[in-house]
Amino acid sequence: MSPVSARTDPGRLPVVVVPVFNALEAVDACLAALDRSLAPGTRVLLADDASPDPRVPALLEGWVRRTRLAARLVRRERNLGFPANCNAAFAETGEDDVVLLNSDTEPQGPWLERLAACLASDPRIASATPWSNNGEIVSFPHFVSPNPAPADPAALAAAAARLAPAYPVLPTAVGFCMALRRAALRAVGGFDAETFGRGYGEENDWCLRAEAHGWRHVLCDDAYVVHHGHASFAATGLAPGGENLRRLNARWPGYNERIARYILDDPLRGPRQRLAEALAMLAAESPQGDLFR
Repeated sequence: MSPVSARTDPGRLPVVVVPVFNALEAVDACLAALDRSLAPGTRVLLADDASPDPRVPALLEGWVRRTRLAARLVRRERNLGFPANCNAAFAETGEDDVVLLNSDTEPQGPWLERLAACLASDPRIASATPWSNNGEIVSFPHFVSPNPAPADPAALAAAAARLAPAYPVLPTAVGFCMALRRAALRAVGGFDAETFGRGYGEENDWCLRAEAHGWRHVLCDDAYVVHHGHASFAATGLAPGGENLRRLNARWPGYNERIARYILDDPLRGPRQRLAEALAMLAAESPQGDLFR
């Protein structure tokens, strides 16, 4: 029996939305990880934001033809920018919950089912974010650090899956991988593409808007996704911060202070320790050497 054959009916899981803009090698690795980690028939939407690299559409088209997943490709006629491309994809996925997955990620293990279970645990959860090596406040092993990718990410995902999830509250989701409840999208709308343009800050703004309407954002602490970091934006010259950070803080004046306080308090210290202990136990049972390169 394959490792995914006994899993949840893929038709009941959120739709995986992968926004794409260039970054051929990263996209190829992401698609391979989807094939490894998802059950046949799982729904995936590739949203190509008019990638100018002609190799990218060819890669996407070939993968959609070959994969056992229920994959669909949409190519924008012109570049919309990340927030507007995501909003279009939200509209193209009907009334289902979605998982917005950056194209420079490599998801591991039963990550999608874990995120779905997290959303199902509380109808007021608007977003769920998994652990990652490079996930800002959800980074492991070092907090708010771009850790290197683990040498054996499957082992780390297996360690996370051993834990009884607590779903700690986050001040904001982290955009590399975020499960979004459709009801929350209906309630507060999509990303503010007019304000945040090509991208950066739109997911934080969305989370703050949702929270203002009574929704919560949590860590899905039994799931893990590798994130390599910013590959899709490299060709655009965009970088975190800048004008979009100023716009975010103008709209939400207490945001920077709140995040700074969260980092100082580090409420995920305990969950990180539990994950480290589960990883050490797994390594003791099946020694694999160093799990991080």
